[in-house]
Amino acid sequence: MPSILRPKALREGDLVAVAALSGGLDEDEAPLFERGVEAIEQMGFVVRVSPLVDRDRRWWWAAATPREVAGEFDRLLRDPEVRAIFALTGGRMTLSYLDLIDYDAVHADPKPLLGMSDISTLHLALHSRTGLVSVHADLVTHGFGYWHESDETRRKELEDIYLRVLTGDGAPGVLPPGRRWECWRSGRAIGPLVGGMLNRLVRVQSTSYALTPEHFDGAVLFWEEAFTSTSVVWNDLHALRSAGVLDRIAGMVVGAPFEVESTEGGPATLREVVLDVLGDRDLPVLGNVDVGHDPPNVPMPLGVRAELDADATTLSLVEAVVTPRGLELVG
Repeated sequence: MPSILRPKALREGDLVAVAALSGGLDEDEAPLFERGVEAIEQMGFVVRVSPLVDRDRRWWWAAATPREVAGEFDRLLRDPEVRAIFALTGGRMTLSYLDLIDYDAVHADPKPLLGMSDISTLHLALHSRTGLVSVHADLVTHGFGYWHESDETRRKELEDIYLRVLTGDGAPGVLPPGRRWECWRSGRAIGPLVGGMLNRLVRVQSTSYALTPEHFDGAVLFWEEAFTSTSVVWNDLHALRSAGVLDRIAGMVVGAPFEVESTEGGPATLREVVLDVLGDRDLPVLGNVDVGHDPPNVPMPLGVRAELDADATTLSLVEAVVTPRGLELVG
């Protein structure tokens, strides 16, 4: 199995950065941004907002040019005071600067990156090139910015699991569902988590930053999709099938779809699409999980072993995500 690089554990009072790694801050997202920062601070961290988080700045559909965004990301990776990086929002540009990232800085000082959507591209590239346990998780705006809408019990569950992932020295354990998870195919599997937004995974796999076939051996593949159609999802899953991915994995977790339209003439549900592509493969499939564009998200750390029990509709992290300060280990 490929080795993994666990980031250093966070502590209460640690400095974390909010960074615009893809899209910028829109005027109408300012309240979400403020509430998202507040949610992170309530977990005990000190938040520094990076310069590109600026409502008056824009380049095409992104926060800044690829070189500028990569430069800010690299500065945060090299800054010893910054102990984690929280992505402001998603977007449509991370693929443009994978070749500008300082991967040596990741090796020198591994720290968690949290985010989803277009940030999946960064998670996958960092994991492929360095083994970093990067965390598919809520965005600051469209994620942490909505935590206040949950009841007190759910907010406590979310804070608890995020803190166990980021600060704990043991296995975080069971991920708490916020909606009704569904058994789409019976069975149980234990393996390292790998995945992200489906179309970003497919795109990354066409680059030199692709995960190796061995990354999928015995893995629990998780994915989510948004703003698309069932026929597009069907074709992207077939791309993974044709690449041999579905013959290597041990199980699958499907996030709750968001604005995924049923293509005319095709099946009405995403479940039917997934099972059609899987065919007779004996893989447990857990569907409608809190992963994706309908936040809040449960954290999904790439490379960390998870236990999937589709019949019980549970998903558990069965090993530590981070390593204690001063004990930075690869493996």
